[in-house]
Amino acid sequence: MAASKQLKRVLIMLLGGALVLVGVVLLVLPGPGLLLVLAGLVTLAAEFPSLEKYVDPVRDRAMKGMEAAVSSPLNVAGSVLAGLGLIGLGVVWGLRLFPWLPLPGWATGSSLIISGAILFGLLGYSYHRVSQRRRSAAAQES
Repeated sequence: MAASKQLKRVLIMLLGGALVLVGVVLLVLPGPGLLLVLAGLVTLAAEFPSLEKYVDPVRDRAMKGMEAAVSSPLNVAGSVLAGLGLIGLGVVWGLRLFPWLPLPGWATGSSLIISGAILFGLLGYSYHRVSQRRRSAAAQES
């Protein structure tokens, strides 16, 4: 029984650590870096309560980032174009239309397509969340 508990702890550490590391990388590369850092911290905080003090500040920054992403039609249009671009590149890579591309094939192409789908999912979630927050604020003012 103690071995299964240790295994669970190691798996949580690996998953949470991987999410935080990928999120930190995506802070400088295009992608949902802050959201992945938040997911990693929440995962790690489940096993290590001392990390909970970092969750709220990161959550606040991630929510502000989500609001900024859908704050103007230009931002939304840019995100949609980026998502379509990722999906288009994924298809080009997968179909090996340009064999000189690095790592041609569906392994790379599918990861680009999945990245585009994730971007659309996060954009939809952000838009929904911000719309709810605005409706809630408007209802409180009335």
